[in-house]
Amino acid sequence: MFKVDLNCDLGESYGRYTLSEQQEILKYVTSANIACGFHAGDPSVMRETVKLAIENNVKIGAHPGLPDLNGFGRREMKITPQEAYDMVVYQIGALQGFLSTCNETMQHVKPHGALYNMSAKDTKLAEAIAQAVYDVSPSLVLFGLAGSELTKAGEKIGLRTAHEVFADRTYQSDGTLTSRSQSDALITDEEQSVSQVVKMVTEGKVTSQQNTEVSLKADTVCIHGDGEHALAFAKYIKETLENNKIIVSSIIE
Repeated sequence: MFKVDLNCDLGESYGRYTLSEQQEILKYVTSANIACGFHAGDPSVMRETVKLAIENNVKIGAHPGLPDLNGFGRREMKITPQEAYDMVVYQIGALQGFLSTCNETMQHVKPHGALYNMSAKDTKLAEAIAQAVYDVSPSLVLFGLAGSELTKAGEKIGLRTAHEVFADRTYQSDGTLTSRSQSDALITDEEQSVSQVVKMVTEGKVTSQQNTEVSLKADTVCIHGDGEHALAFAKYIKETLENNKIIVSSIIE
């Protein structure tokens, strides 16, 4: 039997600006990555998202990003490894405060957006992020792009590391995600998205935009909660995975 976690980026509203039908999406995912205020989210949104995740028995993780609300954390910034370390520790701490008030534990940490993509390629940034997670708690799981510098850094330092794949993104022949600046970065066809996920989970492969087979490990699948049909897709992908005899379960049960 194959097993995979379904994770979703949540808590990405800010003030009066709201995103996603997160209360409903939480019925279909097993892990939630909660924004910690740098790229999105605010204290009230964090508190409410934590509450909703607990009510739905969804595991909770910190989703630290770059300090860029206007760019939603998707614009690269020139930062040092020390700055990356400090940002990650700070944001984990913010979410941990809310979890402590609920006697809830944090399952994982998953960097967001540009920080995620930068650490997938930059060894020094990846090592700084892995060190930050380890220093806060060695029991935390580090989520990173499958086969990236971030997952390598996590494994090297001794963290439990989850290799992440994406349902709605296309891949390059080197295993990286196609840049969002390109028109073919996103997969909008649900059948194509789900077929890609089933193949990644059961075969450990994805077909790149260059039409080559890329080997990867799929421990957790990201589905985005801010898409036009996010809720319907979340339900569809979970049902399809289970119909293919794939167990949908959090990393730490």
